[in-house]
Amino acid sequence: MSVSSVQAGCEHAFVSSQATILHADLDAFFASVEQRDDPALRERPVIVGGGVVLAASYEARAFGVRTAMGGHRARRLCPHAIVVSPRMSAYSEASKAVFEVFEDTTPLVEGLSIDEAFLDVRGLGRISGPPRDIAERLKARVLERVGLPITVGVARTKFLAKVASGVAKPDGLLVVPPAGELAFLHLLPVERLWGVGPVTARKLHERGVTTVAEVAALAEATLVTMVGRAAGRQLHALAHNRDPRPVKARRRRRSIGSQRALGRRRRSPAELDAVLVAIVDRLGRRLRAAHRACRTVMLRLRFDDFSRATRSYTLAQATTETPTILATARGLLAAAMPMIERRGLTLIGLSLGNLQDDSAIQLVLPFDLRRAMALDAALDSVRERYGTDAITRAVLLGRDQGVSMPLLPD
Repeated sequence: MSVSSVQAGCEHAFVSSQATILHADLDAFFASVEQRDDPALRERPVIVGGGVVLAASYEARAFGVRTAMGGHRARRLCPHAIVVSPRMSAYSEASKAVFEVFEDTTPLVEGLSIDEAFLDVRGLGRISGPPRDIAERLKARVLERVGLPITVGVARTKFLAKVASGVAKPDGLLVVPPAGELAFLHLLPVERLWGVGPVTARKLHERGVTTVAEVAALAEATLVTMVGRAAGRQLHALAHNRDPRPVKARRRRRSIGSQRALGRRRRSPAELDAVLVAIVDRLGRRLRAAHRACRTVMLRLRFDDFSRATRSYTLAQATTETPTILATARGLLAAAMPMIERRGLTLIGLSLGNLQDDSAIQLVLPFDLRRAMALDAALDSVRERYGTDAITRAVLLGRDQGVSMPLLPD
């Protein structure tokens, strides 16, 4: 049985379904905005970003170009691609317009990023019709108002709705009713399960497990033995479509983060430090703009073999101060340097967690620490008024600081 035949069966059976969670995901978002705004780019392979691919149109993806791929490799795969510089303000405006459509559809909207969200349409049957009709109107309104294609998956659970939208791309709509859930899910490769990256997929493949059906056939204890306790339990639940999480509207973030892809070239400690400084400056501004404070600083690393590692430190007191966050991040990076030198590094990221309102911070001795807060506030004010490049650290002069990606409000 093929995925397309299951899709047809799913659509036919929807009449009596109770699938009310929509996962709406814009298609090749940055590239689609560029194609929308420049008719000469339509139906042509488009790559956004030169050094690292930030987005690729589906015409470019047909040649193997993928997001986060190095620019040189992308151009070798698709030499006739048109490479354009990113326009973050245009993407932010498009995202705001799309989220307005989401919020006109239902009050229960949970944004995942600037180009995707979950929507819960329970209880809207009498005024808006069944979920399939709501999803069709949503697609039509996004295209009409914003001029962008969007794919929608509809299912009982958030997990399966997201899987459905992934299968239906690009510019598709797939409804998976309860009666067809496992028939649809079990045909898919294990890589469709949340949490299955290259490392976990390799472990499963080595045991002859390549489909979700084969994962579902294994006992939870067996999966725990194969991939670890947390991952094994999650895979066992998802393979049976067990995902009780509700759609939660307008939650404040529990953490904020930023990352920078580095490519394959080896970087010196000084270069890595400069990248870290730029990330900390961005996160500090975001933290203070959202009137939040953090206690936990987490360093995220991705190595040459695509494996990952994290290192974290929790402060005694919550802080909004850039110098404190930077000192902590530098300590984590210094401790990880031996591992980085052995394994290479292709991505570095930082997350600030254990967030709380900044009004809850207690002043501690010495009180002259407020000078650091005053300096942060002054720098934030200059950048807000004159732009982020108006004032910068000396260590960052002349360096490529990467692209500051548009984000949902913190």
